Order: sequence, then structure tokens, then C-alpha cells
Amino acid sequence: MNTEQVIEAIGTVLHDHMKHAHVERFGPEARLNEDLYLDSVLILEIFLSLELEFGLAAPEEAINRQDIETVRELAQLFTGEASVAAERSAPAGEGVHGEDYIDIKVHCFVSSVCDALKRSGIDQRPFYFSVWDAGFAINERWQLAYHDKSINHDFFHAWYQRLYGVGMHCWYDPARSKDQNLVVMLDLLERKRDSEYLMVMLDLFHLPERENKFNQNPFPHYLMIEKTDDPKIWQVNDPDFRWEGQIARDKVIHAIRQPTVGGGYIFDRLEARVPAATDLRDFFLACYQPDHNPLVDGVRRIVAAHLDGRDGVKLADLGAALREVPVISIRKYAYEHGFAFFWREMKLANADFDHWCDQIERVIQDFKTLHYAVMKLAQTEDHSLADDVFCRLDTLDGLEKRIKAHLGEAFQAWCATKGIPHTLPAELLGAAE
Repeated sequence: MNTEQVIEAIGTVLHDHMKHAHVERFGPEARLNEDLYLDSVLILEIFLSLELEFGLAAPEEAINRQDIETVRELAQLFTGEASVAAERSAPAGEGVHGEDYIDIKVHCFVSSVCDALKRSGIDQRPFYFSVWDAGFAINERWQLAYHDKSINHDFFHAWYQRLYGVGMHCWYDPARSKDQNLVVMLDLLERKRDSEYLMVMLDLFHLPERENKFNQNPFPHYLMIEKTDDPKIWQVNDPDFRWEGQIARDKVIHAIRQPTVGGGYIFDRLEARVPAATDLRDFFLACYQPDHNPLVDGVRRIVAAHLDGRDGVKLADLGAALREVPVISIRKYAYEHGFAFFWREMKLANADFDHWCDQIERVIQDFKTLHYAVMKLAQTEDHSLADDVFCRLDTLDGLEKRIKAHLGEAFQAWCATKGIPHTLPAELLGAAE
């Protein structure tokens, strides 16, 4: 097939196989995310349909391409006409030690509270220790979920206060109605000081003005709101997606009122202080699981459950069960924050830092190709493909454990520079457990 024929095949997949809601915007130059609202999972579905229905198999590296923006560029991956992917460029200037080092955002709650630290001149990177293995849920239908009623932010809340001395007041009360919580929020918005952050959880799916790479429904998400001179307009600050701008007040309230979401905090960044080294040590140890990778293990359990038909689930349901793998796997970029903190503190070599960043990037991309293999297993219901899925999980498990091992070595070296033991004192072990 030539490029035009592949474009036609993509259109057929969207219209006939996926019944895509935004297919009327389809065309060769249509942007995948902004025009067609195709997130990474839907694009993988296109890859899979083209392979199974049209015999068009793209090379594995094509699945990991992040620089493809239009339908034509997607089609060219299958014809060999796509431009060569740009290599990840090394940080400019002083690399990890420079002020131009890229600040990665991978968790809406953590990114929001870290924005306050950064604006106060405090290094926010250590707080991302809490993100690489942050909690998720596996529900009774063996489905992976990044947002669930069983998940709360108490761990983040407690450690933020201990590390940085910032008192976080949870203004949202689930025992109150939506309207009652909204009244509380509006009152806080009227009275808050300029240095205070008013965080609220809303359903980002209901703010279509906000283009993002995860077009999922629902999409629970924390961000901050401020008043403007116009009472009908609010200023919205979303550090996790590096977006700041103005949105109509009524639209924001509509997204807050959705039954899929509920949560909010208020805190003052002027209370923030530099954390004690011993507190940072205890925090690292509270987050560090060198011999256990919860996401890999969770995916393995879900795949096994669907292969066995446990609790009535079917293998065909596996793709939907693991749909949120991309949302959770990007948290692995938090490892880079960990390395950056220790490298900057100890002034270690940029080249070594870049090597481990490449390994972290490989984890993210390996999760993406794993997800594709899982979707193929689900759609074909071919049990013989399971061996490849489990092999990929084993590879990911080993790679992530190597990253953790080296990060642990850096942590121990950092503790030595601070003159503190790298293990919890005996009197604190019971409390940590």
C-alpha cells in the first residue's frame, strides 16, 4: 500500500471498526490529538486494526514514536516514508546541574503541591520519590484503575506537611453534597490570600478546551483556581500539564460537579521550609521498594486472571481492563527526579545521569509495546501470544529493578555526605511498618 491507501485504511478503521465520534474531522492533515481526540490507547487500536484487518504491521519502534502529529505522518510509518525520529537531546547548558533542566510532571496532586515549592525556591524533586510506585487499584472485575474510591492522598498529605511544614487543609467533605462543597470552595476562593493555593479535583474530560494526550472519560484531575477581574472568568493553573489560562467560571464548576470526582485542599506556600536530611531519608525509605514493582506485578495478575477466566472475566475484556496502563506508567518518569536530586546534591557526572534517563525512557516505551501486545492478545484471543506478554513483563521487571538498585546506591552515597545512616534508626522501625 502507498501512503494514500493507508490513509484510506485508517479512515475505514475509525469509521467502521472503532465507530469513532470525531470521524467527521478526518483527513490527511487532521491532527491526531487536537482534531480527532485520539489518545495513545486509541492510536494503538488503530495500529492493531491495521495489522489484523489489512495486514499492515508497523515495526515496534514505530509504536513508540511520540513525534507523530497528523494522519499522514501516521500512515507514513507503514510505508517507510516517515522521517527519522529525532533522538532525545541532552539537556542544554549544564545539563542536570543547570537551571534549564526540564522539570517533568507526572502526577496531578504531586505536581500541584510541588509548584508551590518551586515558586518558594525549594527543590521539589524529592517529593517525586512518592510517585514512581504511587497507588492504583485493581477492582473486582480485574481492571486497572488510577482513580478509585479505595485510593486517597493521605500519604502525600502527611509527608508534605512533615517534610516542608506546610499545613494542608482538606476542605472537601465527601459527607456533604456537591452543592455544599461548592459553597465552601467559593467562600475559600473569595477569602484566600495571594500566597494560598486552592486545589480542586475536577473531571478534565468536561473541559474540552484543555487539549491533552489522555482523552479519557472520566478524567479525574487536580489543578488550582484563582479569581480574575471578571467574575465570569477564572484563572486556572494546571502544573501537571504545564498549562495556565482563563476558562469560564461556569465550565469549571460544571467539571467540578461531576459525580466521578471529589476532592480539594487549601494551603499557603509561605509556610514551606527546606526539609531536614533525616526526614528526606525517611521519606525515601517509605517510598523505596527495591525488590517489588507494583505495576508490573499488577499487570501480570490481571493478564493471568483473564487467561484463566477468573471471576467470570473473559480474555476479550483484557484490553479494556488495562486501558489505563499509559496513565500509570508515565509515573516512572519520577525516577528521573530522584536521580536529578541526588546528582545535583552530589554534583555527579552528567553522562551517568543521561544513561539512567535513557533506561527510564526505555521503561516507558517498553510499557507501551507491552500494552500493544496485551491488546493483540485480547482481540485475537490467541492464548499462544501470552508467552510474549509474560516475557515482556519479566524484561520490564528486571529493568526497573536495576534502575531502583542504582538509585538506591545514589541514596546511600547521599546519606554518607550528610553524615546520617541510610537505614531507619531502630526506634523508628515500628512506626515505619
